[in-house]
Amino acid sequence: MKGRVRRATAKKAKNRKAESAKTSYYVYLLLCDDGSYYTGYTNNVTSRLERHKKGHGARYTRMRKPKRVVHVEKFRTRRAAARRERQIKALTHREKHELVSTGSHTYTELDN
Repeated sequence: MKGRVRRATAKKAKNRKAESAKTSYYVYLLLCDDGSYYTGYTNNVTSRLERHKKGHGARYTRMRKPKRVVHVEKFRTRRAAARRERQIKALTHREKHELVSTGSHTYTELDN
């Protein structure tokens, strides 16, 4: 019995590794109506933006209405994306503005 459990667990772990190898994760910055920035991470930017747009995203964006995506960074692992998200969230507004102004970034308009 233990051998079956171990094999099943190992198989699940192997499947997770294979799936995560295919998945990219993204850290994104939204510019909100009040001029503030919202930072988040996701494995599907388009879907996540739709959730923000519909008011099903973060509480922050429900209150401040996102205007557009001003910066996107791609990562191979969720852990790396989460780490980068924390780094960006620790930045001041001015530092985030500099990141957006000088970094390579992608713009995506949100329809209101």
